[in-house]
Amino acid sequence: MKYLIIIIILFSNINLLKASQKSKAYFAGGCFWCVEESFEKLNGVEEVISGYSGGVTENPTYKEVTYGDTGHFEVVEVIYDNTIISYEKLLKNFWINIDPFDAYGQFCDKGYSYRSVAFYKNDQEKALIEKNIKKLEEKFEKKVVTYIRSFNKFYKAEDYHQDFYKIKFERYLKYKEACRREEILNRIWNQ
Repeated sequence: MKYLIIIIILFSNINLLKASQKSKAYFAGGCFWCVEESFEKLNGVEEVISGYSGGVTENPTYKEVTYGDTGHFEVVEVIYDNTIISYEKLLKNFWINIDPFDAYGQFCDKGYSYRSVAFYKNDQEKALIEKNIKKLEEKFEKKVVTYIRSFNKFYKAEDYHQDFYKIKFERYLKYKEACRREEILNRIWNQ
């Protein structure tokens, strides 16, 4: 009986340790379908959820975020194992999948809710974002207009937005091509 209790305690501690390795990061890069796809391809990313953040309206809908005055952005919540992938690598992936110089939105999606945002949860993340922006501005010799915002709350988007790029693959590809997302990204990042 004594050994059984010790084994149970050990397994409980292992599960607690595993849970502490999961972290969350939040990014807005225009259409959350495209941002979701870019992060789900990364080793160490366990799940990416499309949603809304940055505004004042509680439990906003897509229509309210896109056409209303909620203050929210289309955002993804990236759930990752920080022993496999770092926040810094997530941030690098974020930059190469957005246009950090577009102050009006991203690609064919224009408007406040489609602006690019790097959210931070602590001073270390904020410092990494600021360091990255400085490097990008030096490299490209122009101002990065991506917002840096303190993370507050995330609201999951409607179910039909989750994994849209997988479920409605052909429609998603047509949308992405019409927006010229890949073309613009290649022009920016493959100089």
